Amino acid sequence: MPAIAKHLAVHLESVVFATDFSPASYNAGLYASAVSRHFHTGLVVAHAFVLTQAALEVEAEKPLASQQRINLRHDLTLVAEVLESGKGPTETTLLEGDPCAVVPALVHGSNRTLVVLGTHGRGSIDRYVLGSTAEGILRHSTGPVLSVGPNVDILRAGTLNIRRILYATDCSPEAAPAAPLAVALADAFSAGLDVLNVVHSTYADPAKQLDRLQAYLYDAVEAAIPQDSVHVCKPRTFVSAGKPLADILNHIDQHEIDLVILGLHRSALLSMQNLTSGVFPIIVKAKCPVLTVASGAAF
Repeated sequence: MPAIAKHLAVHLESVVFATDFSPASYNAGLYASAVSRHFHTGLVVAHAFVLTQAALEVEAEKPLASQQRINLRHDLTLVAEVLESGKGPTETTLLEGDPCAVVPALVHGSNRTLVVLGTHGRGSIDRYVLGSTAEGILRHSTGPVLSVGPNVDILRAGTLNIRRILYATDCSPEAAPAAPLAVALADAFSAGLDVLNVVHSTYADPAKQLDRLQAYLYDAVEAAIPQDSVHVCKPRTFVSAGKPLADILNHIDQHEIDLVILGLHRSALLSMQNLTSGVFPIIVKAKCPVLTVASGAAF
């Protein structure tokens, strides 16, 4: 595939690491710190909670923090102390309320803020799900979210080593905003870029679909870049006939992918769970982090 020429940068201003203090969050914190340092942004460690009945009674009687709140502030401080920010000191914020609501609200309207989550997998053989909190945050977030699943190796060196990125797309208009971001990130990390479209196994002409995929990628990228473009990357395009989950995971393994980028659909006609359910098994089973981008969002 010919090179894409563009002048597009990743305009990331801050990273929010949403933690529940579980082992699943540990690796996500390392990634959050590494992203913050790579892009020279601020880093915020956030935790959302609901007061217990005992803590409610204490705080209702006196204008003092309950022991629950004090303990959570202490835990946040300990996490922040070991996670280096790329700009200024690492900050903390304690959010009171349902995590699925208050974490997305913290960054609402800011597409230049990246939320980083740690996830764990559980469920039956046929149904892999994330922790309910992580699911809710992902579904209600309007900006980009980086999910670090249970099969992602611990980030040992403390720095990101992104050598190849996979942008998996269904070629829908809703998924298009992730295309220029994939190109920009490939440029930011000097990484290779793969673009994969999985079509139904009965598709009659895979060659025509490959041409369609290339045209889709160019149109999506060119819509977001100015005319004073520069040479950036030479993406490799792939069309496979099969099942999206299996083919995406196979591509990750076979091509040693370090980051997956997916576009999330947003529609008033369908529930959020239906719109994002196909993403969850990928996050849980992938051996690399997964960056999701809601339609209409970019940074």
